[in-house]
Amino acid sequence: MPTIKSLDDLKRIREEALAKRKAKTTSGQVQITVAMGTCGIAAGARDTMKAILETIAEKNLEGIIVTQTGCIGLCEREPIIQVTVGDQPKVTYGKVTPEVARRILEEHVLKGQVVQDHVVPL
Repeated sequence: MPTIKSLDDLKRIREEALAKRKAKTTSGQVQITVAMGTCGIAAGARDTMKAILETIAEKNLEGIIVTQTGCIGLCEREPIIQVTVGDQPKVTYGKVTPEVARRILEEHVLKGQVVQDHVVPL
């Protein structure tokens, strides 16, 4: 952490932090999180993650952050992904095969239409 020696230093650090925060929440920014706990991996989450990354690369999509997390406690619904577009509410999808993942990218991420038949109600 930088040393704060003056009020100007404090203001500069504050502005930098606000800029980073704004970049993370910029409207249109998409975050896709794939549940990769042991239950998810056993259900095919690796193939789902691979399909997501391949589709992003094939279509040259930008502004999409793909991350992974551990088990989120819905093992019977695995593979699970969560999609957040800008400041819209997070949508959790279950039983996401590679084909369903491609459909979610096409319909939800690109067209803004939630894929209702795979939404997991929380």
